[in-house]
Amino acid sequence: MTVSALSAGLKCRCPNCGEGRVFRGFLTFKDQCDACGADLTVADTGDGASFFVMFAALILIVPSAMFFEFAFHPPAWLHVLIWPPLTFAFCMSFLRPVKALLFALQWKHKAGEGRVEQDPQE
Repeated sequence: MTVSALSAGLKCRCPNCGEGRVFRGFLTFKDQCDACGADLTVADTGDGASFFVMFAALILIVPSAMFFEFAFHPPAWLHVLIWPPLTFAFCMSFLRPVKALLFALQWKHKAGEGRVEQDPQE
């Protein structure tokens, strides 16, 4: 049975079996899957998930804050009360699934470190 990288990633499940959880902490991957025993140390997402989530927050939240400012002209303290907690909640809620999705996509496509091949004539 083939596991969809999209569904496994967004559910934070093992990309090999789709059953076991991939995180042991908030953002720390387990060494192996509890369900199938797959080695989960073979891929590393790095900071990619953080970048994508922060970029999505920028695209969605900043225009919303600007519209709110121009439409209603609220006092500055109201902006401070609304937008930082909203941004924090947005980023924290999407960081785990996006990190698991990037991991599942690396798993599916067997991504690894780049290697330079030696010229056979040397």
